[in-house]
Amino acid sequence: MNRAEISRAKRIVIKIGSSSLTGSAGSQLDTQAVDTLTDIVAEARSRGAEVCVVSSGAIAAGLAPLGLKARPKDLATQQAAASVGQGLLMHRYTESFARHELTASQVLLTTEDVIHRAHYQNAQRTLDRLLALGVVPVINENDTVATQEIRFGDNDRLAALVALMIAADLLILISDIDGLYDAPPKEPGAERISDVASVSEIDESIIGGIGSAGVGSGGMITKVEAARIVTGAGIPMLLTSLPQAREAIFGADLGTFFRAHASRSNSRMLWLAHASTPHGRLIVDDGAVTALLERGVSLLPAGVTAIEGDFSAGDAVEISSQSGVVIARGLVAFDASEIPMMMGRSTKDLAKELGPEYERELVHRDDLVLI
Repeated sequence: MNRAEISRAKRIVIKIGSSSLTGSAGSQLDTQAVDTLTDIVAEARSRGAEVCVVSSGAIAAGLAPLGLKARPKDLATQQAAASVGQGLLMHRYTESFARHELTASQVLLTTEDVIHRAHYQNAQRTLDRLLALGVVPVINENDTVATQEIRFGDNDRLAALVALMIAADLLILISDIDGLYDAPPKEPGAERISDVASVSEIDESIIGGIGSAGVGSGGMITKVEAARIVTGAGIPMLLTSLPQAREAIFGADLGTFFRAHASRSNSRMLWLAHASTPHGRLIVDDGAVTALLERGVSLLPAGVTAIEGDFSAGDAVEISSQSGVVIARGLVAFDASEIPMMMGRSTKDLAKELGPEYERELVHRDDLVLI
């Protein structure tokens, strides 16, 4: 997909940041901003597209009603603000979408809904069904119950994972910055980068901190990481601002377009690569590294030299070289306690000594994805 084809995308995820919805820290929800976004979604829907909205803003929207001047630092107060703000946010979305006779639904996700395969599939089915029913899902992280240790951390990553989950044709990130620049945007001479062929080519020195309004949790670095996730899975991404979003979505040279640079993988492999949480690591020898990277084979016990972590059969694990470079992720077929006696040995020898159930791969190639 190129810029000229953006308007033909049939399944879209649009993520909007806190600062685009609320302005500076402590302000109320900007009702005009919400209306602008829903107008864009309604126009996309009118041409036959299905749209999911990933919306930040719950914590920011709860600041003013609680008399808070800035985003709180502690988790408990953030959760309190989210609890107040989430209802305000959804009420406004419901009213705004009703102007177009569209029904909005609230979908709150935690990392548990993404890292566990069964939860992931359930969320996937729910979103697919909502879209089939003509509903616009409004998705946010469930900040009220998430703990610091099990949070997405920012809605840019959440939006990227939702795009993978629903097999979107396009991810759009709407920010208070209208694109990626070759220098800090406020510096004289800074120029917008219109097109990014590969995220790996971006100079990391131009990626800064949080957004200018100070109410979000992301920044350019999280947007580039979202681009890395989706473009590597065959989904292009557009980064733009709310005032420019409509024209950019219809092909105008505004914002930054990140081209997809890989073919689409199946949903299971995308989940394994980007959403699963590794429970341990298998360290393999050079021969196994070559076989995995160049021949796409399964991982056998003979190639494993060490293990890390405490995991059970069926858990996701990382596979790394002896120098510590992670090359793959996969679902392991044996418990961590069983593997030490298997390392470096052929499956035939293991079957003779331990039984026929040991004559199989540690990680089958159908359960393995290269990183």
